[in-house]
Amino acid sequence: MKIKKNDQVLIIAGNDKGKKGKVLKSIPVKSRIVVEGIALVKKNVKPKKSGQKGQIVSAPRAINISNVELVCSKCGKATRVGYEIVEGKKYRVCKKCGARI
Repeated sequence: MKIKKNDQVLIIAGNDKGKKGKVLKSIPVKSRIVVEGIALVKKNVKPKKSGQKGQIVSAPRAINISNVELVCSKCGKATRVGYEIVEGKKYRVCKKCGARI
Protein backbone atom coordinates (compact mmCIF):
# COMPACT_ATOMS: atom_id res chain seq x y z
CA MET A 1 0.00 0.00 0.00
CA LYS A 2 1.47 3.34 -1.06
CA ILE A 3 -0.16 5.51 1.63
CA LYS A 4 0.87 5.08 5.26
CA LYS A 5 0.03 6.46 8.70
CA ASN A 6 0.88 10.17 9.27
CA ASP A 7 0.94 10.95 5.51
CA GLN A 8 -0.77 14.11 4.27
CA VAL A 9 -3.45 13.28 1.67
CA LEU A 10 -5.87 15.14 -0.62
CA ILE A 11 -9.40 13.79 -1.09
CA ILE A 12 -10.14 13.49 -4.83
CA ALA A 13 -13.64 11.95 -4.72
CA GLY A 14 -16.74 11.97 -2.53
CA ASN A 15 -18.46 14.55 -0.32
CA ASP A 16 -15.17 15.86 1.09
CA LYS A 17 -13.51 16.35 -2.31
CA GLY A 18 -10.73 18.97 -2.22
CA LYS A 19 -10.02 18.70 1.51
CA LYS A 20 -6.64 17.75 2.95
CA GLY A 21 -6.02 15.67 6.05
CA LYS A 22 -3.60 13.46 7.95
CA VAL A 23 -3.90 9.67 7.82
CA LEU A 24 -4.75 8.34 11.29
CA LYS A 25 -4.98 4.65 10.46
CA SER A 26 -4.22 2.40 7.52
CA ILE A 27 -6.15 -0.84 6.85
CA PRO A 28 -4.22 -2.59 4.03
CA VAL A 29 -6.34 -5.78 4.04
CA LYS A 30 -9.45 -3.79 3.03
CA SER A 31 -7.59 -1.06 1.04
CA ARG A 32 -9.02 1.63 3.31
CA ILE A 33 -7.66 4.49 5.43
CA VAL A 34 -9.02 6.75 8.18
CA VAL A 35 -8.30 10.45 7.60
CA GLU A 36 -8.52 13.11 10.29
CA GLY A 37 -11.67 15.26 9.90
CA ILE A 38 -12.88 13.47 6.74
CA ALA A 39 -16.01 11.30 6.31
CA LEU A 40 -17.36 12.11 9.77
CA VAL A 41 -20.29 10.09 11.09
CA LYS A 42 -22.38 10.91 14.13
CA LYS A 43 -22.63 8.26 16.79
CA ASN A 44 -24.90 8.14 19.84
CA VAL A 45 -23.04 7.34 23.05
CA LYS A 46 -24.92 6.11 26.10
CA PRO A 47 -24.13 7.54 29.53
CA LYS A 48 -21.52 5.47 31.40
CA LYS A 49 -22.60 6.41 34.93
CA SER A 50 -26.00 7.23 36.33
CA GLY A 51 -26.58 10.97 36.32
CA GLN A 52 -24.51 11.57 33.18
CA LYS A 53 -26.08 12.58 29.88
CA GLY A 54 -25.76 10.72 26.62
CA GLN A 55 -23.87 12.41 23.79
CA ILE A 56 -23.71 12.58 20.04
CA VAL A 57 -20.07 12.19 18.97
CA SER A 58 -18.57 12.74 15.51
CA ALA A 59 -15.98 10.15 14.48
CA PRO A 60 -14.11 9.65 11.18
CA ARG A 61 -14.87 6.49 9.21
CA ALA A 62 -12.66 4.60 6.79
CA ILE A 63 -12.60 5.61 3.13
CA ASN A 64 -11.26 3.75 0.11
CA ILE A 65 -7.62 4.30 -0.80
CA SER A 66 -8.60 5.08 -4.42
CA ASN A 67 -10.35 8.27 -3.28
CA VAL A 68 -7.17 9.96 -2.01
CA GLU A 69 -3.86 11.19 -3.41
CA LEU A 70 -0.65 11.64 -1.45
CA VAL A 71 0.58 15.22 -0.96
CA CYS A 72 4.35 15.53 -1.47
CA SER A 73 6.14 17.03 1.53
CA LYS A 74 8.67 18.84 -0.69
CA CYS A 75 6.66 20.32 -3.58
CA GLY A 76 3.29 20.39 -1.74
CA LYS A 77 1.34 19.00 -4.71
CA ALA A 78 -0.97 15.98 -4.81
CA THR A 79 0.92 13.28 -6.66
CA ARG A 80 1.15 9.63 -7.54
CA VAL A 81 3.75 7.51 -5.78
CA GLY A 82 6.64 5.70 -7.41
CA TYR A 83 9.35 3.50 -5.93
CA GLU A 84 13.13 3.70 -6.05
CA ILE A 85 15.50 0.99 -4.85
CA VAL A 86 18.84 2.24 -3.51
CA GLU A 87 21.37 -0.15 -1.93
CA GLY A 88 18.69 -2.77 -1.30
CA LYS A 89 16.25 -0.33 0.38
CA LYS A 90 12.95 0.63 -1.20
CA TYR A 91 11.90 4.30 -1.02
CA ARG A 92 8.68 6.04 -2.03
CA VAL A 93 9.22 8.80 -4.61
CA CYS A 94 7.09 11.76 -5.75
CA LYS A 95 6.23 11.39 -9.46
CA LYS A 96 6.15 15.19 -9.99
CA CYS A 97 9.38 16.42 -8.38
CA GLY A 98 11.28 13.14 -7.85
CA ALA A 99 11.86 13.72 -4.12
CA ARG A 100 11.84 10.87 -1.59
CA ILE A 101 8.75 10.82 0.59
